[in-house]
Amino acid sequence: MPADLPEFQADPALLERVLVNLMANAVRYSLEAEPVLVTASWHGERVELRVIDRGPGIPTEAHERVFMPFQRLGDRDNHTGVGLGLALSRGLTEAMGGTLLLEDTPGGGLTMTVSLRRAP
Repeated sequence: MPADLPEFQADPALLERVLVNLMANAVRYSLEAEPVLVTASWHGERVELRVIDRGPGIPTEAHERVFMPFQRLGDRDNHTGVGLGLALSRGLTEAMGGTLLLEDTPGGGLTMTVSLRRAP
């Protein structure tokens, strides 16, 4: 995290829940030899927190579908959750006035970006 990262508007408990879920997913799906990377930066009035993994990624056509409740993209193991994590994470992020987006990580994997407003 940059030392000069500006303050941003977020509910600490909600943000913690979002980041724990995103990091748990990243660790679960990353390749064993590749660490999960968490970064922060700011652009204008937004602060962006990114959770970056080197796992198998998500097909482009499923990028929005993974945010729907009970979506597991063919994963049959119901011992690791019921598919509510990303839907909940997006809802909590939006409740804080932010956005949660995903994109392919260059070279393979997935990047989840939480964008929140800078504090006034």
